[in-house]
Amino acid sequence: MLRDQIRQALADHQPNELELGDLRASGVLFLLHEHRNEDHLVFQQRTQTVRHHKGEISLPGGARDSKDADLEATALRETHEEIGVSADLIEIYGQLDDTETRTGYLIRPYVGAAPAGVAIEFIEALHEVTELIHVPVAHLLSEDSNGWKLVERDGHEITVPAYVWEDHLIWGATARMLGQFLALLGTNGWGR
Repeated sequence: MLRDQIRQALADHQPNELELGDLRASGVLFLLHEHRNEDHLVFQQRTQTVRHHKGEISLPGGARDSKDADLEATALRETHEEIGVSADLIEIYGQLDDTETRTGYLIRPYVGAAPAGVAIEFIEALHEVTELIHVPVAHLLSEDSNGWKLVERDGHEITVPAYVWEDHLIWGATARMLGQFLALLGTNGWGR
């Protein structure tokens, strides 16, 4: 079963935690949920009103709050705030390696799951999220999901490794973290 494979891969993984330094600490969540009898990951398209990464695809999560016990708590709190899924519905399987962003964040990604067979009601925070994107894990593991794509960043066109689902392009730090998650499941990255 896929979930057992993910649990085991994360149990065997020793995450690389980076020094915070001048970076702002944040936590995000790869949330597995069952949709049409198949495990999916949920991503979100950010609004044009957020401070950073306007209109891009991201994972639920955000900056650490002083009330958060740790970055796992941050990821769970932000997931609830952004997409309406309560922490008590999520089982955390483990942690991936820290990732730095060009905008000054240190992101600590976690992987968790909502119970299989339970219908999850997603509620988007309209000031932060324009759309939720549910991507089958099986698609992400396929050769059709990834490749090098042309994107615009800071007024310039660049070619980046990316994942594609329907008309959505997942790139940047989110794609780097997704690549690591998929590598733990035995894939070997972009352009396989």
